[in-house]
Amino acid sequence: MKTFECGSLVPGCEWHTSAEEEAEIVHRAVDHLREVHGERVMRESMVENVKQRIHDDGSDRAA
Repeated sequence: MKTFECGSLVPGCEWHTSAEEEAEIVHRAVDHLREVHGERVMRESMVENVKQRIHDDGSDRAA
């Protein structure tokens, strides 16, 4: 499972999301940035910043 924490990009924001696929996290994060933080234009650099902050939370590993 992969996780993105908005606070790693927007200090003070506690929103986070998890999904199996990076693309789903990017989609959710872009929606969040538009709706909550008022981002009107989503530049490629912003998408790259989101991707760089996605991490594997380890929950999909076998015990």
